[in-house]
Amino acid sequence: MRHHHYSVQHVLVVVSLVLSAATSLRGAGRALAVMQECAEEVPWSPSWSSTRLWLLRLGYYKLTRPKEQGSDWVWIVDHVVQTGQEKCLMIVGIRLSAVPAVGEYLRQADVEPSAIYPVAQSNGESVYPQLEEARKQPGVPREILSAQGSDLPKGIRQFCQVHPETSCIYEVKHKVAAVLKRELGAPPAWQEFSHVAGQTTQRVQQTALAALAPPRQRRKARYMNAGELVAWGVRRLQYLEEEESQRQEWDPQRVEQAVGWVRQYRHEVEPWRQWVEVGTITEQFVKTHGLAAGGAQPLQHRRAAAGTLPRTPHLGAEFVPLMTEEEAKAKAGERLVGSSEVIESIFGKWKRVEGEQARSGLTGLVLALGAIVAPTSADVIKQALTTVPTKTVLTWCREKLGKTVQATRRALFVPLHKAEQKQDELLLVA
Repeated sequence: MRHHHYSVQHVLVVVSLVLSAATSLRGAGRALAVMQECAEEVPWSPSWSSTRLWLLRLGYYKLTRPKEQGSDWVWIVDHVVQTGQEKCLMIVGIRLSAVPAVGEYLRQADVEPSAIYPVAQSNGESVYPQLEEARKQPGVPREILSAQGSDLPKGIRQFCQVHPETSCIYEVKHKVAAVLKRELGAPPAWQEFSHVAGQTTQRVQQTALAALAPPRQRRKARYMNAGELVAWGVRRLQYLEEEESQRQEWDPQRVEQAVGWVRQYRHEVEPWRQWVEVGTITEQFVKTHGLAAGGAQPLQHRRAAAGTLPRTPHLGAEFVPLMTEEEAKAKAGERLVGSSEVIESIFGKWKRVEGEQARSGLTGLVLALGAIVAPTSADVIKQALTTVPTKTVLTWCREKLGKTVQATRRALFVPLHKAEQKQDELLLVA
């Protein structure tokens, strides 16, 4: 490629290693060097900074390239936070006509980056103009899907009031988590169970009993991951009820001291399992079937398989009006998107790409969010590197991000470092 040291295929391989093979920015170039040496060819190894710039230019290109005009766009909206006060609003879009068929999941390659807005503060008043700005190219969306966080709903509602053709959809996983939070959080048993489980993890993680440790719990959104802890409780009860002759791995007395407390909750664990299963069935159905008129009816039969304890059918029935409310927003013959899991997976991959750079707060790597989504082919790489100069990317970062945490840290400690160097020089002279 003209004016470039590396070919399009070389860049594609390096970028693919980072985005698809979980390779670090530094590791991608080193991996290529190892492969070249094994093939007895002259090794070429791009620096991590070159790989980083390729990602930023690719992300900027995907973000700013012309989008198809249409009235059937679906926007999936969420914030991602990092060290410092800054957060970033990301909008990814897909047209309803391009939504995967029933039974298939929405993937990162299916969506297109519509907007990336780094902001120091976010509230309803700031979200609304961001949505208005984002609609200028593809047009007013048919649907905006969000997790209904603390600052998104107000801005989205205002946008939908101005554009009544847009429907605001509450994401299914957070809807299920809200119901589970009410059910699990009401009696004290769950709070006690999760608290003791956390203590058990701390107590056994550095011992021979580490394999019995409960899963680590998130400080935030823990009800979205309650299923892991409940499943652990089910397995530990089954293990404890086995004959001692069948479990020779550890000393029975030590096992009893570590996880014997789970027996106190044998009557609660099965109801919890059934409640979580009802929620999981609902989530999976919406992920693969979307939201369409009458879609909640088949769920009644699926939820029956979760269990028959008295509260379980009632809990399943509570999801019906919640689902029906969202399905009513779909037009005849229309299937809306009901799960925002794809944007959560995008954030997860982005944080993995960041690695230790996450300690520097929101940096220019935020543009890599755009590189993660939509297909990345040799032609896309070529277009990105020929139409997006490095200067354009650096200007965007300077204007959108301002002074980052890393820049502030450098400004604070560099003068101190220089003063120490000056003092050392004076001592040497003396």
